[in-house]
Amino acid sequence: MGMDEMYTLQIDTEELPQKAKLIASTVWGLLRGLETFSQLVYKDRDSGAFLVNSTFILDFPRFTHRGILLDTSRHFVPKHVILDNLDAMSYNKFNVFHWHIVDDPSFPYQSKAFPELSQKGAYEPEHHIYTQDDVIEILDYARRRGIRVVPEFDTPGHTTSWGNGIPDLLTQCYTMDGDKLVPNGFGPINPIVNSTYDFLRTFFKEIADVFVDQYIHLGGDEVSFSCWESNPDIMHFVNQSNFTGYNQVESYYISKLLDIVSETDKSYIIWQEVVDNDVKVKEDTVVEVWISPQEKELAKVTSLGYTTLLAACWYLDYISYGSDWKTYYVCDPQQFNGTAAQKELVVGGEACLWGEFVDGTNLIARMWPRASAAGERLWSNASLVSPQEAESRLEEHRCRMLARGINAEPPSGPGFCDVDYLVT
Repeated sequence: MGMDEMYTLQIDTEELPQKAKLIASTVWGLLRGLETFSQLVYKDRDSGAFLVNSTFILDFPRFTHRGILLDTSRHFVPKHVILDNLDAMSYNKFNVFHWHIVDDPSFPYQSKAFPELSQKGAYEPEHHIYTQDDVIEILDYARRRGIRVVPEFDTPGHTTSWGNGIPDLLTQCYTMDGDKLVPNGFGPINPIVNSTYDFLRTFFKEIADVFVDQYIHLGGDEVSFSCWESNPDIMHFVNQSNFTGYNQVESYYISKLLDIVSETDKSYIIWQEVVDNDVKVKEDTVVEVWISPQEKELAKVTSLGYTTLLAACWYLDYISYGSDWKTYYVCDPQQFNGTAAQKELVVGGEACLWGEFVDGTNLIARMWPRASAAGERLWSNASLVSPQEAESRLEEHRCRMLARGINAEPPSGPGFCDVDYLVT
């Protein structure tokens, strides 16, 4: 997570008259500096010439993890829209694409080891999938823009689509008296059979090979225990193991999963419920907070010593009338009661666009420039706290994105951009 993105930009300074100079220690710093340079260029209305003012900038991000989450399971998102969104991310200096690629509704990832997962789990297995070539193209496109791609394969819950292709992977649910099967009733992954872990070991070995980033997001959120509680075999397992609660079944599963992922030399991110349920996880686990009140959750997770990400205040699928970007702008990942050491454990956050009501037709406009507010919060100094002062910058940046082919929606009521009549 420690990308060095610092850069220095000099334009027509006393030391460097009539010239520009960009200095950075890494290619990532150069990319951020070039983006800044591009945003400093403006067109003179009278002459039509492109100009840039004299300036000196020393710049670096406040947080090292500045992410965008896209959900491509609830609605399929075409590859070209994902690529467009990566462009927009680079214009806003986001550096992590959190790809929530599969979930309950569909499994669009085409696995090499288990092709039946997408054949039977995708909405439609010919056009509504991401082939291995698609994934490689997306990873390379992101890399060239200084963006890491962190895939999420959420288990043991949110796995209905997995069960279509892998028989006996999911837990069979019973009536609460344990006497009758629930027809087509399946719950989370079955945590007590060896075949589960044989599958996971092979599957995550593939994921570790395909996705080159150091991190894999393992999910772990919203695990319903009711199906496990109804299943006679799992009830017997709980009794034999002297467990006192089904959170210990979850802990048993998560522990084995983390061991499997550790075998691939990858690190992992999980959603906060895993910790909330008192599941024992490794010290180097990264925990993502998405449930409010976020201040309480951030204090709790960091008090346990975990590296932490914030998502709770940046759920872009929650829409409201008016300039809701202002609420995103004032949300600060380090605003909670904790020690300085705790706040240092918060390394960034993510703006999340879940896909219940989003697909390729409206994703870009729904995301931008609302996500830009989170982007400035995660990059810029903590002293920038005024939405009123940020509004003109956001309006200008929205027009800039329109000129670059990103159909960002109006953020602040009536107005216009010079190029908005060209939008298609």
